[in-house]
Amino acid sequence: MGTEQIVVIGAGLAAVSAIETLRDEGYAGRLTLVGKEPELPYERPQLSKDFLAGAKEFKLSHDEAWYAEKDVTVLTGTTATALDLDNGTATLDNGEQLPFGTLLLATGAEPKTPPIPGIEHATTLRTAEDARRLKDAIKPGTRVVTVGGGWIGLEVAASVTALGGKAVVLEAAAQPLLNVLGPVLAEHVADLHIRHGVEIHTGTTVEAIEPGVVRTSAGEIPADIVLVAVGAAPATALAADAGLEVGDGIVVDEGLRTSDPRVFAAGDAALAKHTVHGLLRVEHWDNAIRQGRLAARSMLGKGGAYDWQPYFFTDQFEFSMEYVGRSAPEDEVLLRGNTDGDEFIAYWRRGATVTAGMNVGIWDVNDKLRELVGTDADPDQLTESP
Repeated sequence: MGTEQIVVIGAGLAAVSAIETLRDEGYAGRLTLVGKEPELPYERPQLSKDFLAGAKEFKLSHDEAWYAEKDVTVLTGTTATALDLDNGTATLDNGEQLPFGTLLLATGAEPKTPPIPGIEHATTLRTAEDARRLKDAIKPGTRVVTVGGGWIGLEVAASVTALGGKAVVLEAAAQPLLNVLGPVLAEHVADLHIRHGVEIHTGTTVEAIEPGVVRTSAGEIPADIVLVAVGAAPATALAADAGLEVGDGIVVDEGLRTSDPRVFAAGDAALAKHTVHGLLRVEHWDNAIRQGRLAARSMLGKGGAYDWQPYFFTDQFEFSMEYVGRSAPEDEVLLRGNTDGDEFIAYWRRGATVTAGMNVGIWDVNDKLRELVGTDADPDQLTESP
C-alpha cells in the first residue's frame, strides 16, 4: 500500500486489534486512529466487572508510548462527522478533512434508551466515564435499580453488591437471560443472585422513572440510581449517511469489506457474513479482537474469513463461565457436572447437532467445546471434561 493512509474510526478493542495486526503484518504506511472518548483504547468488560466492583484499577489496552513506537497518530476526543467516499476523506468535528486510502469503521454501539417517561432520570453504562460516575455514586446501602436482566444488568448487580450497595433487577421476561440460557440455567443464575441479596422482579415492565422511584407493572420500586441496560444499537449513522449499506449494523462480507471496497467494518458495529450463520452481529470482546485482526488482513489482501464461533464470558459472584457457539431458546440443554458447586458443562443441541457449549468453573476446556460445536455428538460423550 506504500504511503497510502489507513484511517481507523472508533477506538475500541476492534480498532486497536486491527492496528496491532496491520503493523505486525508489515504495513509501514501512515496510520491514524480517531476516537471520540478522551481515553486511549481500552477493553469494555472491565466497566461492568472488575473496575466497577472495585477489584481492579481501570486499564488501557496500550499506553501512549506504544502508539508512538508503532507510529500511529492518535486523535482522542475527536468525532468523525461525515465521510466523502468519492474523495476519500473523513470530516472531523474540528472541521479537519482527514484523507484516507483505506478506512476501517469500528464505531461500536450505543446503549438503547427506550421511550420510558422520565428516562432522563436514568443512566447507562458504555464508557469509562460512565463507569467512574456510577462507581463513585454507589455507597453502602445505595439502591441501584437496573432495567434489564441481561449480561450487563446482572454483572452490574454483582458489582453493586460487592460495593455494599443494594442491587435490584427489573426483567420483562419470565427469567433473566431466558432466551440465551434456557429456563434451567436462567433459573440457576437468578437463584445465584437472589442468594447474594439481589432483588429480582421478573415479568415486570417499567412505566415511568421518577426521582427516587421506578413505577412498574409490579408497583413502585424505590431507587437511588436507575441504570438502563436493555441492549445496544450499532453506531451506523456515519456509514449510512455516506451511502454504505447498513441494516442491524454496517453490512460487510466474509472479509469484513463494506459495499465500498476501500471501507471495512469490524466489532459491535459490523453486520458480517458468517460462513455458517449468515449475517451476524456480535457484541463481545472475543469477536472484536478477531474481527479487528481479520479486517487488517483483508485490508492488506492477505485473505481470511469470518468463520469462528461466537464466544463470551462473564463473572458474577462465584459464577464464572465461558460460552461458545450460538444456541436458540428452543434448543435442548444437557448439563454435565456439579451444578450446585458451579463446576459444570452445559451443551445445547438442536436435533443431534451441538449448537453451543458453556464451561462454568472448569477451565482450559473451551477450545474443546469449540471443536464440538456444529458436530453431531453422542450425549454420552458430552462430559464435564470434553
